Amino acid sequence: MTSMEWKMTRTLIGALLASAALTAPAAAQTEVQWWHAMGGELGAKLEEIAAGFNAAQSDYRIVPVYKGSYPETLTAAIAAFRANEQPAIVQVFEVGTGTMMAAEGAVYPVHQLMTDQGRTFDPADYLAPVVGYYSDPAGNILSLPFNSSTPIMYYNKDAFAAAGLDPEVAPRTWGEVEEFSRKIVDSGAANCGFTTGWISWVQLENLSAIHDQPYGTQENGFAGLDSEFTFNGPVQVQHWDNLKRWSDGGLFQYGGPVGGNDAPPKFYSGECAIYMNSSASRAGVIENAKDFEVGFAPLPHYDDRIAEPMNSIIGGATLWVLSGREDNEYAGVAAFFDYLSQPEVQADWHQATGYLPITNATYDLGQSQGYYEANPGSDVAIQQITRGTPSVNSKGVRFGNLTQVRDAVDSEFEALLAGQKTAQEALDAAVERGNTILRDFEDANS
Repeated sequence: MTSMEWKMTRTLIGALLASAALTAPAAAQTEVQWWHAMGGELGAKLEEIAAGFNAAQSDYRIVPVYKGSYPETLTAAIAAFRANEQPAIVQVFEVGTGTMMAAEGAVYPVHQLMTDQGRTFDPADYLAPVVGYYSDPAGNILSLPFNSSTPIMYYNKDAFAAAGLDPEVAPRTWGEVEEFSRKIVDSGAANCGFTTGWISWVQLENLSAIHDQPYGTQENGFAGLDSEFTFNGPVQVQHWDNLKRWSDGGLFQYGGPVGGNDAPPKFYSGECAIYMNSSASRAGVIENAKDFEVGFAPLPHYDDRIAEPMNSIIGGATLWVLSGREDNEYAGVAAFFDYLSQPEVQADWHQATGYLPITNATYDLGQSQGYYEANPGSDVAIQQITRGTPSVNSKGVRFGNLTQVRDAVDSEFEALLAGQKTAQEALDAAVERGNTILRDFEDANS
């Protein structure tokens, strides 16, 4: 072979190798299924986060799959696990925590996952009231906080002004809620003083926490399955008595069972001047309440029951990792959880939705960006949930089948409003029904 022929051969071989490199299939990405319960704008934002992770690296691809409501998503995940078709990640609302913890063998604890994958994971990086709810007694994080919220108060500043109230001053106590509501209704500024979403979560679970009242034994269910409900005490009875009286007097309008889906339109339309619901409702409130200026404030308390109210408790959901998937999927989950916890990613999610920032660094970033100063009221939820040191009564509630218990609470509240029962009778019945549900859960998981 001549020198010229050799050069031509080398050129041809090089061209063939380059062509092969260009046409060879890329290394396959590992797909990671993420089942979630967020539709609408929240679902679109969730998918945006997944797309951001997918674009930031090429080894893994997060695949978000909407499975319906929170209960529907949890039910679907349980059924899939039994059929050995479970996703790697499932979003579970906070009331499903007890159920997930009791599912031995089905859950891959997040703290263990991150350790196994060589990822740095320090509970101290996360907001204490949030991470504490999803940790075991030893402080190990079982699932990754994602969309955590707490209820706050929204109010119509224009209605306040029309009623002769200072629009920059929200009611601090339930006595002031009654006083302000009466002025609003009597003046014709609005047809009702206040409404609320989630009677069980806002007007019973959080009411109890803020007033440092036990919701149940065994540290509100954190310390064992053999717990019993105790939310029929004097403070809760006083509050439900008042809600009935305020309803009869036209100051309060019931927003309906479960989440209270009738409550938001009552506020958006100006029918009711005050609205109590999740901090994650902020985006929806701003989008829909366009005819008046909205104010934001902490939930009220009874100053004859507690001088300094305790922290409120969380709602929302967290991300659980299910066992039984391939190791390469878990590597992808760990990488995704690292991405999710980055301050920039969390700040974008928190500021767009009203959910709490899950890490201290995220809150610090928002402050340095001037976000809270530019958006008055956007830090109300953070200040409320982090005030003081959580007590046994205010760190949260963790009971099995709590969704069913909430249904019982709603039905008993409706019996109260209908005049069929007194507040004491309604709460006693809710406790009795709830304890039956707890015993069924205990028997199934002992």
